[in-house]
Amino acid sequence: MVFNSLQYALFLPLVFVLYWTVLRKHQNKLLLVASYVFYGSWDWRFLSLIWISTIADYTIARALARSDDDKIRRRLMLGSVGVNLGILGFFKYFNFFADSAADLLNSVGLETSPAFLGIILPVGISFYTFQTLGYTIDVYRRDLEPTDNLLDFAVYVAFFPQLVAGPIERAKRLLPQIEAQRSLPRQDDIFSGIFLILLGLFKKVVIADGIAGSVNEAFARAETAGWVMLLVGVYAFALQIYGDFSGYSNIARGTSRLLGIELMVNFEQPYLSRNITHFWRTWHISLSTWLRDYLYITLGGNRGGVNKTYRNLALTMLLGGLWHGASWNFVIWGGLHGVYLIAHRFMRHKAPKKATDPLVASDILPILATFHLVCLTWIFFRAETFGQAWSYLIGILSFRSGAPDFRAISLLLPLGLMMLAIDLTQRQLRNQTAILTWPPIRKGLAFGVMVVGIIVFSGAAQVPFIYFQF
Repeated sequence: MVFNSLQYALFLPLVFVLYWTVLRKHQNKLLLVASYVFYGSWDWRFLSLIWISTIADYTIARALARSDDDKIRRRLMLGSVGVNLGILGFFKYFNFFADSAADLLNSVGLETSPAFLGIILPVGISFYTFQTLGYTIDVYRRDLEPTDNLLDFAVYVAFFPQLVAGPIERAKRLLPQIEAQRSLPRQDDIFSGIFLILLGLFKKVVIADGIAGSVNEAFARAETAGWVMLLVGVYAFALQIYGDFSGYSNIARGTSRLLGIELMVNFEQPYLSRNITHFWRTWHISLSTWLRDYLYITLGGNRGGVNKTYRNLALTMLLGGLWHGASWNFVIWGGLHGVYLIAHRFMRHKAPKKATDPLVASDILPILATFHLVCLTWIFFRAETFGQAWSYLIGILSFRSGAPDFRAISLLLPLGLMMLAIDLTQRQLRNQTAILTWPPIRKGLAFGVMVVGIIVFSGAAQVPFIYFQF
C-alpha cells in the first residue's frame, strides 16, 4: 500500500511547508522528489517503469512535433503505443491471456499448461500509462505543443496526488499549471481544499471502510446466503466503491488545490443519474472521456451509420472493462455497460436533460432503474470469479432462503443516507463544496459529524483503496 493514513498525514504537511517556504523557487523539483518518494514507498523498483514512460513519451512527443513526414510520425506514435501498452500488457495481462489461451487449447483437445509468471502488478500503472499515452496522442494530432522541459513533464507524469488512482489528467489542462509560476492559495482555496480532503476521508474511512466487512461477508457466502443478504451486499458494494473511489478523488483534488494546482472533477453524483448515458458522464469522468476521445472516436465514433456506432460503443466498453483488470468478469462488466448504452441510444427519442441538471420528483423512477442496472454489473466487478458472480446472481433471482444480515442493514441505511445527503446537496446547488455555503451552525455540525466519524471509524482495520489495484 502506498503510505498508510498516518504516514500520509505526516507527509503532506511537510511537503506543504517546504513547498511554500524554503523551496518555493524549486517547487517542481520538490513535487518530483515527493512524488517519487510517495510511489517508491510501495516498491521503489517500479519507479523504473515511470521513468521509462516519462523518457519515452517526452522524446517521442518532441520528435513528433519536429517531423512533417506522415510515415515517420505514424512510426513514432506506434512506438509510444508499443512502449506504454507493452509495459501495461506485460505486467497486467500476460498471465490472463496465457491462461485464457491454455483454456482454449485444452477445450479443443490440445492439452497444455499456461506459462504463468509470478508478476506483481505495479500500483496505478493503468492511470499513468493512459495519462502519458494521451499526451503523445494529443501531440500526434497536433492538438498540443510538447514541452521542452523534462522536469515539468516528469512532474506531470508522476504528480503524487493523482498518480495511483487518478483522475487521468490531460496534458492540455495539467501541464500548463505545472509550467506556470504558482502563487499562494487564496483563503477560499485553502478552506475548500481542506474541506475536500476531509470529505474524501469521511467517504473513505467512514462510508466505504465502514461497509466493507458486510460486502466481504456477502460475497464470501455467494453460494449459500439468502437473497436478502446478497441484495444488501450488492447495495453495500455500490456504496463502498463509490465512497472509496470518489473519496480518493476528493483527497487528490483537495491536496492539489493546496499546492496551487487544480485537478478535474472525477465524479458528479453518478448514482443520481437518470439513465446509463448520464451515469457514464458522471462516473470516473476522466476515464470515460479518455475512452471517448482516444478510443471511441478513433474507432469511428458515431460516424458511418447506426450499426457501426453500436459496434464502436460495444468495443469501447469491452476494452474499458478490460482496463480495470485481467479477468473475464471485468470484460462482462464492460460488455453489460456497452449493451446498456446501445439500448439507451436506440430508445432515446427526445433531447435529454444534462447529466448534472437539478433533480425533480419525476426523476425518481429513472434514477432507481439506472441504479439497479448498475448494481447488476457490480456483481461481476466485485466477484473474484465468474462462478462466484453467477452463484451470487442466481441466489438473488431465485429468492434463495436464508437469514438476512441485520448488521449489514443497520450499517447500510445510515451510511447510504449520509452519501445521499452529500450528493443531493452537491447536485441541487451544482457545487462540489456546497456545504461551505451553509450557515455557520449547520456547517459546523456537518464538519463535526465528519471529524467524529473519521476518528471513530479509523480504529478499524485499514482497507486499501480499491482502485490501487488498477
